[in-house]
Amino acid sequence: MDPWLLPENIADALPDEARTVEHLRRALLDCYRSYGYELVMPPLLEHIESLLTGSGGDLDLATIKTVDQLSGRTVGLRADTTPQVARIDSHILNRDGVVRLCYAGPTLRARPPHPMASREPVQVGAEIYGEARLDADIEALELAVASARTLGFSSVQIDLGHTGVVRALLDGVLDAIRPGEEGVEDVLCALGAKDGIALAGACRRLGSRLAPDAERGLHVLLECHGGRETISHARRALPDSVPLRAALDDLDRLADACPTDRVGIDLTDLHGFRYHTGATFAAYAPGLNGPVLRGGRYDDIGRAFGRARPATGFSILDLREAAQSMAAGTGSAERAIRAPWRGTDTRLEEMVRSLRARGEIVVRGAGAQLGATIVVDRELVCKNGIWEIAEIDLGT
Repeated sequence: MDPWLLPENIADALPDEARTVEHLRRALLDCYRSYGYELVMPPLLEHIESLLTGSGGDLDLATIKTVDQLSGRTVGLRADTTPQVARIDSHILNRDGVVRLCYAGPTLRARPPHPMASREPVQVGAEIYGEARLDADIEALELAVASARTLGFSSVQIDLGHTGVVRALLDGVLDAIRPGEEGVEDVLCALGAKDGIALAGACRRLGSRLAPDAERGLHVLLECHGGRETISHARRALPDSVPLRAALDDLDRLADACPTDRVGIDLTDLHGFRYHTGATFAAYAPGLNGPVLRGGRYDDIGRAFGRARPATGFSILDLREAAQSMAAGTGSAERAIRAPWRGTDTRLEEMVRSLRARGEIVVRGAGAQLGATIVVDRELVCKNGIWEIAEIDLGT
């Protein structure tokens, strides 16, 4: 095997892509800062017990594990940053009141989510801890739409869901909602696939634990996806309960507050069902294979770290994939000035330092064009002992 070959679904970021990714990363973090979010940088490597504790347990198959040569303990490379940020809020910062945190950095996954996806996505996200009111969910949704537009997507589709709807229907069998429990896992998979035949079989396996009204409601859910009218249809068709009304009220408020006209409702989108505890959302944009970001409420995520807190937020799933979808990148190549290699002329060195301090790119001894991202179109020339900037004729 050639030593320069990389593992499957792992790739270098070459200058044009790297420039675009970094440009977007800075723009996103500046956007979050304007809302009062503080940047944190969790480590790429953690003890496996911490990475997979509590809500992070669903990440087990996605996490690459190894043995720490120093301690002999099993460690993992993060596949998702949110559990780490929850640990920071609960165990490290330990502040009272509302805390807003954001992050941006690479993750590493044992398997790609789809054949063309990277196993090293750059994840960017923002999270609010300590606020249980729906106002925090509205802020997270507003910031998510702002993030999609910062990425350059003018057309953004938001799909809203709520785990509370299915939880209300399964109220009598909530204790059975565990990984691997017969019937319940199949119910969730059938709903996600919108497969009525599979759902009927899963309900039979639940047997008497599932009330007749609940089974009917689960089948009604298969029709509950579309526009805003979906919420009204769910109110009429689903078995009424206080938790169900509360969940649908949340969706009504979120849809009203969503800063985009393209809002859909999908009550069978159960992505992260055990992770999320309330409203969920996903943002879709042209040119991507799936959602550009996902978010929602995940209360009590810090319980495993000793401090249960309300929490809501979102993550951009892969900043690199979003950057690659931008065919034109961040614009034309940047202009640069060519300067001679260092010599004994102090005036030249002062000129170079001054230009760089003003934000100019100054390249020593470069050719006319360095690559796709930097074009040298001017040069420093000495005339009568004075260094001046002269244009370079790139046509010759």
